[in-house]
Amino acid sequence: MSGSQPNCPLTGLGGESLGVLELTALPIIDEDRWVPLLRAADVLLVNAGDAAYLCYWTRRSGLADLLPTLGAVWVGLSARSMVMTPSIGEDFVGWHSPPGGDRTLGLVDFSIFPHLDHEMLPDNCMAKAEKWASKMPQPSYLIDDETATRVADGTVEVISDGHWKLVTPRPEGALWFLDRELWARSEP
Repeated sequence: MSGSQPNCPLTGLGGESLGVLELTALPIIDEDRWVPLLRAADVLLVNAGDAAYLCYWTRRSGLADLLPTLGAVWVGLSARSMVMTPSIGEDFVGWHSPPGGDRTLGLVDFSIFPHLDHEMLPDNCMAKAEKWASKMPQPSYLIDDETATRVADGTVEVISDGHWKLVTPRPEGALWFLDRELWARSEP
């Protein structure tokens, strides 16, 4: 395991050391062996995958209970960012956990539609993203691969060289769209 994939060079980010944590093994490993390592970490780099699978094992391993107490920054890519949200929407449930559903960790109060308008993911177009967001009970960020969200002390910041949109559900049944240029009201 090199961490130097061409599309995801995690080890190229710098840092003194890089460790690997396998969530599925944690339930059988004594917490005294892995919790101190997490507490000492500055950053948790979490690569892409299935958000429902990651959520299940994050909870089952005990990591979900530790996350709010750690001083480390969570850097999640794709589904690994989505796992921090309250829910991912049924469209993104690939693996069905024993509890089922689309609920995730809920450590932030918004959802994420990743890879917006990605050339290799034709279904991740803006129209589909807006339709997905219209079904979400919380605000949703529709983001391309040049966009990230940063959450610090409850404040969300969008960092982008690409394009993104914030969709916020309204109680009256309408949706409000925010993008870089305008506000527009749209009936679902």
